[in-house]
Amino acid sequence: MPRRTLFESARRPAGLLSTLMLAVMTLAGGVASAQPGTDAEGRQTALALQRVREATQPRTLVNEGQALLDRDVIKLDGYAYCGQATSLAEQGEFRQSIRAASKALFLGERDKKPELQALAHRDLAMAYLYAGKIDEAEQYARSALLFPGASPEQVLAPAHKILGDVAASRGNQAQAITEYHDALKTASERYRPQVLVSLANALNASGQPKPALQQLDAIGPEARTALGSFYLRSRAAALLADDQPEAALAVYDQIATGDQTADSEYQRLWALVGVGRVQLKRGDKPQALAAFLKATTLANGLRAKFRSEEFRTGLFGDMQAVYDQALALAVEQKDFVTAWNLSEDSRSRQLLDSVRGRANDALGGRLSLSQLQGLLRPDEGVLEFHAVGDQLVVWMIRANSFEGHVLALPQATLAREVDDFRRSIIERKRDVEAQGQLLYKQLMGGVKLGEGPNATTRLFVVPHGPLHYLPFQALYDGQGYLIARTAVAVWPSASVGGQLWSRPSKTVSALLAFGNPATQENVPLPGAEREVNEVSALFKQKQVYVQRDATKMTFKLRANQSAVLHVAAHAEVDDVDPLFSKILLANDGQDRGLLEAREVYGLDMHSVSLVTLSACESGLGKVLKGDEIVGFTRSFLSAGASSMVASLWPVADDSTEALMTRMYQSMSEGADLMDAMRTAQVEVQKRSRFAHPFFWAPFNVIGNGRMQLGS
Repeated sequence: MPRRTLFESARRPAGLLSTLMLAVMTLAGGVASAQPGTDAEGRQTALALQRVREATQPRTLVNEGQALLDRDVIKLDGYAYCGQATSLAEQGEFRQSIRAASKALFLGERDKKPELQALAHRDLAMAYLYAGKIDEAEQYARSALLFPGASPEQVLAPAHKILGDVAASRGNQAQAITEYHDALKTASERYRPQVLVSLANALNASGQPKPALQQLDAIGPEARTALGSFYLRSRAAALLADDQPEAALAVYDQIATGDQTADSEYQRLWALVGVGRVQLKRGDKPQALAAFLKATTLANGLRAKFRSEEFRTGLFGDMQAVYDQALALAVEQKDFVTAWNLSEDSRSRQLLDSVRGRANDALGGRLSLSQLQGLLRPDEGVLEFHAVGDQLVVWMIRANSFEGHVLALPQATLAREVDDFRRSIIERKRDVEAQGQLLYKQLMGGVKLGEGPNATTRLFVVPHGPLHYLPFQALYDGQGYLIARTAVAVWPSASVGGQLWSRPSKTVSALLAFGNPATQENVPLPGAEREVNEVSALFKQKQVYVQRDATKMTFKLRANQSAVLHVAAHAEVDDVDPLFSKILLANDGQDRGLLEAREVYGLDMHSVSLVTLSACESGLGKVLKGDEIVGFTRSFLSAGASSMVASLWPVADDSTEALMTRMYQSMSEGADLMDAMRTAQVEVQKRSRFAHPFFWAPFNVIGNGRMQLGS
């Protein structure tokens, strides 16, 4: 039986989301085969898609709210839960905010209080908006407007404001302006300035800087003081758009030299960004790059913090756009070393922004280019990508060489082509080689892997954007798959990869394995149980827990006791907050067995050399603009593990069993992790029933591909 998930990753291109939904749908009907789906699979497809769509629907959230309320020791009233939801959203705790609003939603429905239901819908809209889930934000903002007796100030104005923010994020400034005007009709005096700033930003974005300045002028002195630098940033942007660069520069100077507050360094950062944009307006690109580089240097040292003021004013502090703008200018000036440093910094910064102090991440350091090159062996290369604007920047780094070049490949086009390739794999189509060859030519055409003794036979790939969902091992060069030519491992960043190499491996390898956990949330996985039993036969020292014994408590108590941790179970990726992604372990009567990524961050796993997550889409997480991918992968590596094996799509039991057994067998014979995975993928591919990449290519080696098992 295939392993499947309910939730998908957020903020990926729409095509990729549809493909990953299709992954769930195609496999929901039974054992995967090498043929296209049957009519029965089609019916299961519709049911699975319906489950995915229902995950964020009101009825689902009402039921979740009831279940959560039943588990609360101290129960509050619905309005108190709404207060919790608002507070949590403004702290950046989006999943917790949605849970609190779900309780209010249940209570409002149970007690027949439409005004409470309206407030709960408003709070859900806000939480989803802050989390970047704009479709859901729009859905709940519109439904909040429909409840009879909804408070104009507390519900109608915020709902219209959220609808304006959604429209603005989609680039529909005309609709945003209309919604903001509707919000102003019922906004309280306290709320009105926030709406006016958002309206001014929308007017400015639509090419109307003078009306934008008029709206900003309509905000009273006390409200301007309360809004602080957020008001000034909006004013400076409108002045710059109105061809008043000197006036804009004066406002940016005012921000940079303003009163010292807890956020003063953060606002100084945006003042430097503003200076860079003024220099771009003047046509001085070197000075613009210098200002952006100062801003990114400052950003690297700032503690991450979620700032709800940016969402309330519609002036999002898009830090990654600053890195990208600087990177694009560096590439334009053919400075690929500076561009590479910016790419590495942006990945580290995005991780900091997404974790935001809620978990301690141990992999935030940076390696210089020379340090990285000093760690590479002659047969190894680092292939790194960064999508910016309509270009894809590619670096190939070896011990004694560094090359950078640019591909004219818009991210939307890249996403569509990766989507097509994944669809071809997941649907097990015959055009998979043609799709793989198209991507190989585009991505690898300018990359020199070498031949003979100078060949790069071990490739560490640092993906970006849609490339996180691409199985590089299945790219096709016209004669064979890439895995036949080179072993492949994936790194979150080059700096993380280099740091993981420095982690010691245990000389004696014991196995801790969990398979087919028994819980109400799980579909049984008999193949997963066979898998862990076959894998465990290769180890002299082992602890194996299956079915009811595979509990979360056992996992947390024993996770650091073995060098190899193997988990064959269901997994779910949380598309609102990746720290709430979960592996479904057994219910022990006191705990539901849901091991969340945020809990893994808190474990000590420094004795673990290898974590294998033989679970559905366990390698996926939330890819944000800076491009660090957050979820299971990052949590296990940060907790101390040096390497991982994780899947890119729902996997089939039989082929996974064969692949995992062969990988461990090869490692027991002395091969390192990268070479062992390569051997396993090549050999499984040779079996006629598993020849399609769907069966042999879903697993990525992540992190220290040099990791070896001891005796």
